[in-house]
Amino acid sequence: MRYSHVDNVELEVVDIDHWGMAEVELADEHFVPSKDAAMFELSEDDTGSEYHLTSDSLPQHGVPEGKYFHFRWTSHTVYPGVTSSVYLYLPHGAEEAESVNLMVCLDGLSYTGEQVRATTVLDNLVHKGELPMTVGLFHNPGETGPGYPIYGGSTNRAVEYDTVNEDFARYLVDELFPVIRTKVKLTDDPKGRVICGHSSGGAGAFTAAFHRPDQFGNVISHCGSFISIRGANNLPGMVRQAPRKPIRVWHLSGERDVDIIYGNIPIANQDLDAALKYRRYDSMYVFGTGGHSLSHAGAALPETLRWIFRDQVEDK
Repeated sequence: MRYSHVDNVELEVVDIDHWGMAEVELADEHFVPSKDAAMFELSEDDTGSEYHLTSDSLPQHGVPEGKYFHFRWTSHTVYPGVTSSVYLYLPHGAEEAESVNLMVCLDGLSYTGEQVRATTVLDNLVHKGELPMTVGLFHNPGETGPGYPIYGGSTNRAVEYDTVNEDFARYLVDELFPVIRTKVKLTDDPKGRVICGHSSGGAGAFTAAFHRPDQFGNVISHCGSFISIRGANNLPGMVRQAPRKPIRVWHLSGERDVDIIYGNIPIANQDLDAALKYRRYDSMYVFGTGGHSLSHAGAALPETLRWIFRDQVEDK
């Protein structure tokens, strides 16, 4: 059932399928430049990757699992009539906590999938006291929309994640945050919220925080598409020209990340890194050997979250 108002929403408890990765499909190959399709195929093949999940990302004896909820949401203000599948993960004890932090993951099923296992990371780090109580909101793009320029398709992903305005942040805050609050006491402190994404999701995560630092104080971007898709290439320049905003940024790219018709993602991330340093942001840029996948992201996520929330955990 689809819901568009928090008073009517019912969250269904479901099992986590760590193998159920959500892949972003390009439109018919007829519309996609052959070089781009080949680049994506090559860079996403990380079967021989040097990056592997650590024990922080795998089930541990004595660490209780949380609850994983699913609901279908039809936007009623920002993207009227567009429906998405959304998942909410509450580590053990979250419902009783006086206040909880939040991690929002765009292309959410990819982050609960086997390459990252973000819910297990939350379980382990919260249990060990290395992370404040933090719940996860895993958002999947709207299922109907104009698709991508050139690449085509029929989803709302590019509109939501690549458009450089505050619409998607407003959608999260005004439409989905009230749903979270039906289950937990969500912190009002932007320093307790991190928004995370891969590729277009990485651009969307940064855009949301840049426009609404009052809501998102932290960003994690994996292979962020800060390239010429609906204006995301303008973000480094916007960072340089605006006063520094109170957001902490961790982003990565790799040697085998893609160089496509919209731009070169490694170069775009280097440009963003330079802009963040120019404005003296609290930022970390990691450049590895991986491609346009979540292999490096998954291996790095536990340490990334420790870095993001380092001010909120007492030294042990």
